[in-house]
Amino acid sequence: MPSVTHDDAPLLADLMPWSVAPPRLGRGWPAGPDAPSLKARWDALLKAEGPDREALFELTRSRTLRSAVGQLPGRTGGTEKLVRATGPCAEPVRVLYAPFDEQWLIPDHRLIDTARPELWRVADDDQVFVAETAGGSPGPLLVATSLFPLLRPGRVRPLYRRPGGTEPNLAPGLLALLGERLGHRPSPLDVLAWIMTAVRPDLAVPLTDDPELWARGVESGHRLLWLMRRDGERPRLPGGRRPYVRAPLPSRPLTLHYDRDEETLHLDEGRISPVPPEAWDYEAGGVRVLEEWFTARTAEPEPGTLAAIRPATWPQTWTSELLELITVLALLAEVEPPQEELTSVIRAADLRRAGVLPVPDWARGPASVLGGHEEGPEGQLTLL
Repeated sequence: MPSVTHDDAPLLADLMPWSVAPPRLGRGWPAGPDAPSLKARWDALLKAEGPDREALFELTRSRTLRSAVGQLPGRTGGTEKLVRATGPCAEPVRVLYAPFDEQWLIPDHRLIDTARPELWRVADDDQVFVAETAGGSPGPLLVATSLFPLLRPGRVRPLYRRPGGTEPNLAPGLLALLGERLGHRPSPLDVLAWIMTAVRPDLAVPLTDDPELWARGVESGHRLLWLMRRDGERPRLPGGRRPYVRAPLPSRPLTLHYDRDEETLHLDEGRISPVPPEAWDYEAGGVRVLEEWFTARTAEPEPGTLAAIRPATWPQTWTSELLELITVLALLAEVEPPQEELTSVIRAADLRRAGVLPVPDWARGPASVLGGHEEGPEGQLTLL
């Protein structure tokens, strides 16, 4: 992207001031690649009694069978202590478990060490969560998702501070200033698109008031957002480049191998091709995405644990998800940010003169009142 010294560029932490540390499950079994297994794990937990239930639950300092916690905002999980819980499993929800790895989660506060209720309160169809990946390694610095994010280790920044796509999590006055300098007021999603394509390794974000360069950067960023969020038209590679299953996948593949010359992905004797080298080599957070995705579905869990409850054979849905993931990674590798040098910049000093910086303290925290009822521990009602 543009060459402007990092000292001149405002920081992501100032442009999107409200951020939250990532959620922490504390135990792996409430999440997984398929929803039916999660419900079966819950049933197995409730069938066990006494010490057996404790062992299956996997106690931590933050959560035991006697922890008293409220309901997750917007969810229907029970609030009675797990030591005597008998209710049905909360309906699993789709989450982004790792970069580009969509899995499922039982949204029950009693099962999660650090759930970050403030993120659940603003999670809806209009929200876009931006998560930092491990810096200093190949791959994207930021990952955007419409799903609830479980990614670690970086902080999470919602685009909106309230449900319904209202009150953007942007420095107050930033949209107005950009509107004056660009000749048109960008939308919050436009600003996020620019951030996605312009962010630097130190999480500084050069800004421009050149309308043409801004438009090219925003166009590139919107494509990144579309590929990462996958909540509209499904991405497809051109004919002849689309990956297909060339040899059936085994009922439980154990090994993954890539043939670079043939552009073929081998899952034991199963074969998928063509798989571009760019898709195979794509990394996020310092790990190869396709390998990490495969390992999450095939690594042998410890026998006797709830995590050991999983599909007996490789589901067809995983094959479909793998084909789409290959497509997304191949298309992401093709997205090139504009390479023009910034000749007209908006520096941090300009934002300070305009009163956009420093960001007021209230903008760095969640919205204080959302006007909703939430069930507290043991069924008590909480009013926010």
